[in-house]
Amino acid sequence: MTWKKFNGETIESPILEEVEHAIERESALGNKLKVCIGTDSQVKGAIIDFATVIVFLREKKGGFMYIHQERSSLKMGIKERMLSEVQKSIECAYSLCDLLDLYDVDLEVHADINTNPNFKSNMALHEAMGYILSMGFVFKAKPEAFASSACANKLVQ
Repeated sequence: MTWKKFNGETIESPILEEVEHAIERESALGNKLKVCIGTDSQVKGAIIDFATVIVFLREKKGGFMYIHQERSSLKMGIKERMLSEVQKSIECAYSLCDLLDLYDVDLEVHADINTNPNFKSNMALHEAMGYILSMGFVFKAKPEAFASSACANKLVQ
């Protein structure tokens, strides 16, 4: 799985190693961190572009993120696509949670799903929330889910 920095630079080391270095670097600078993970997707013809982000928030000092992008040619309905986004975020969060616990870094999983029933993505809200919460993660949906609905969204537009 290839991860990049926001400037487009490819991360050569495994993402777990990169995240640990980032936590150590930021801690040494006295920054308190929180990590938010989210995925968004965009249908472009017969292709679906997915972007997963690991957003590091420095308390009162901005943030930075790592990005993974992939494409799929599978046909998916809206609900299946929303749950696929959530699955990608959970897989990422699960791979990092032990490390984040070790360094006492809070973690949230953001779903690009609208809490307003007038939006199509809302049909996946209950399943997504149940999936994320049952894995033991903090769940955020729109409008609080900026990692997926703003950061990852920018990458698939």
